[in-house]
Amino acid sequence: MDDDATQHSWFGPPDIAAVLESTEESREYVRQWQGFMTARLALSVVMVALQGSLYFTGFAQSRLLVAICVAYFVATLASRLLEKPHALGTSFNKSWLSLVGVDVVAFSALQIVQGNNINYTPLFALPVLLSAVLGPLRLALGTAAGVTVLLLVNTTWTHLTSLADATAYFVQSALSGVGYFVIALLANQLSTRLANAGQRARLNQAAANIQRHVNELVIESLQDGVVIVDASGRVLAANPAARRLLGVAHAQPHLLDLKAHAGWAPLWNLTRVCIGTGEGLEEDVTLRQGALGVQRIKVRTRLAAPQGGGADSLCVLFLQDLRALEARMRTEKLASMGRMSTAVAHEIRNPLAAISQANALLEEDLGDPRQIRLTDMIGQNAKRLGKIVDDILHAAQVGPHAKETSNLSLALNEHTHRICHEWAQQNGEAPRLVTLLSGPALLVQFEIEHLRRVLVNLLDNARRYATSQAEAIQVSSRVLDERHAMLSVWSDGQPMEQSVERHLFEPFFSSESRSSGLGLYICRELCERHGATIVYQRTSRIARGQSTDGNEFVITLAQASTPASANEATAKTSPWQPTLY
Repeated sequence: MDDDATQHSWFGPPDIAAVLESTEESREYVRQWQGFMTARLALSVVMVALQGSLYFTGFAQSRLLVAICVAYFVATLASRLLEKPHALGTSFNKSWLSLVGVDVVAFSALQIVQGNNINYTPLFALPVLLSAVLGPLRLALGTAAGVTVLLLVNTTWTHLTSLADATAYFVQSALSGVGYFVIALLANQLSTRLANAGQRARLNQAAANIQRHVNELVIESLQDGVVIVDASGRVLAANPAARRLLGVAHAQPHLLDLKAHAGWAPLWNLTRVCIGTGEGLEEDVTLRQGALGVQRIKVRTRLAAPQGGGADSLCVLFLQDLRALEARMRTEKLASMGRMSTAVAHEIRNPLAAISQANALLEEDLGDPRQIRLTDMIGQNAKRLGKIVDDILHAAQVGPHAKETSNLSLALNEHTHRICHEWAQQNGEAPRLVTLLSGPALLVQFEIEHLRRVLVNLLDNARRYATSQAEAIQVSSRVLDERHAMLSVWSDGQPMEQSVERHLFEPFFSSESRSSGLGLYICRELCERHGATIVYQRTSRIARGQSTDGNEFVITLAQASTPASANEATAKTSPWQPTLY
């Protein structure tokens, strides 16, 4: 990522730079500071050892040289142990004096006291480098200028005291000064460039880390499954949607292997073909996952080829639930039709009613059993078509409405008993339906016609999947707490597949081709309009004298704080003990 890309990135470089300035750059400055302090201390140890050995061996008789070296050693040790890293500033301040100034004074004193026996001029490169790396360019050039002036002053003093030809010494001092200026300039430029390069690298790395984190968040929240598989079939990564589709929602992705499960064989075959040919594939597959049932999935494969050598290619699998995809497509089609579908449904009702009425009149005059069977077929299909029209109209009515705010109040058990009784009589389900309702005074916030539509939809759904035995369908109610009541519809049907359960309340989603898939969607929308909730769960009930597993839809309703209306108060009452129709 170049500088322009970094400056215009939506990841926010200014905030990143502020953080880095207080973390990475400060740590880098500390490392440089400690490096220079260690180098000064090591140099002072060498100087003390050198002058001490010269003194004790008799080659040098000056105790002052040893004292200067010992004093320089103490100063460097104190700065290494006691001083904390700090900026040198832009001028010759106290910080400069405590570090650079000490070096310049110590090396100058050694040069003056030693005379021409040993040349300490190269040591002045250390304070010049320290100023150039830890300080600004102006301070580095000032240090180089000061060192050069000291060298020229020392050469002048030597010439005046010895009256010897000092031309060579002046030239050497001048060349040394020029060298210090060059060292200061180059060292400062190099350190500045390295610091800028390091800062840009940290900015780019931080932006890349954020980009990777954003990508991970996006992949984690995708509704479609994403699986990354290597050439051996080992799953390297899988988002939650993919783990749900594979039936391993709580498993760790890196512990999965496509070869380890026979039901995943289609995915492993697509992975091998993709890695072998290097071409992406798209195919609808069926995964058989034992107790989880059959899962139909649309799979797209893409090859992630390595950029450099030594790495294996990876296959990325994109998984989509075909049932969810088809339901979404049906929903989008309905949305595109909009009001036209409602208008068409209204137009269908009138001729459909005429067909049903004419068929009923025709059936009264027929005596031939074959013709009666034909009229029965006409009547059944007319009813089914009428149910679909009603579902479409009801879905159009309940969809966009807001939550009901009126103070509705109805006697839950009384109306539930009446609705269940009417439904059982109309559908001939009296032997299979039993009601278990508690207390006649249970008042809830719900509209009576909406309750009828919810219960009828749930009872129709239960009748479709329940067994033919007695007590196969049970409707019960009870008080949950001071503010909520519960109404449930239970049936002893087989467990639902997880792929079906996830989409129970979505519009136009059904496990049967003859169903519109709007019944449970209408139930949920009507419940939400009245502040109620509806959920599905697998529970056990006592049926036919024994505990039986079944499917249960539970509605949690808000209790009403006002008494029922006059019409409900005068409505017909009935006992609420367990009733078998």
